[in-house]
Amino acid sequence: MILETIHYQSPIGTLEITGDEKSIHSIYFTEDKHTTSENISSKEIKNCIQQLEEYFSGNRKEFELTLAPKGTKFQGKVWNELLKVTFGKTRSYLEQSKALGDIKAIRAVASANGKNPISIIIPCHRIIGSNGSLTGYAGGVWRKKWLLEHESGTKQQSLF
Repeated sequence: MILETIHYQSPIGTLEITGDEKSIHSIYFTEDKHTTSENISSKEIKNCIQQLEEYFSGNRKEFELTLAPKGTKFQGKVWNELLKVTFGKTRSYLEQSKALGDIKAIRAVASANGKNPISIIIPCHRIIGSNGSLTGYAGGVWRKKWLLEHESGTKQQSLF
C-alpha cells in the first residue's frame, strides 16, 4: 500500500494525517500551516477528514475508521484500551492500568499513552491524573483541555 500524508486544519491546529487506501496510520499535531484539501486519493483519509469535521462540529461522538498504528505489543494493548473510554468520559492513568490488569504498570501505561500515534481518534486526551489534573499531552495541555471541554459540552472561552 502507498502511504499518503495530508495536512488538515482543525479548530485546534494543523493535523498531519497519514494513511493508505485501507487504514489510518497516524494523526499528529504539527506547526505546519500548510493544508491539503484537494487531490486526496485515499478513501480512508477522505473518510477520516469527514469524521473529524463532524467531531469538531459536534455531530460525531464515535469514529468509524480502520486504524493501523505502529507500536509494540504492549503499546497496542494500551491503545486498544483507550478506545474503550467513550466520548465525554475520562479515566485516570491508575484506572487505565487496572483495566489492563496490572496496577504496577502505571508508568508504562502513561508512556504508551504519550506515544499514541493517532491523536483524537485513539483518545489519549481522555486520560487524566488521579487528582483530576490534566497532566501531559503530546499536542499540548491546552489542546487536551479544549478536547475535554468540547466533549463535555462546556462552553469554550477565549484563551486571549
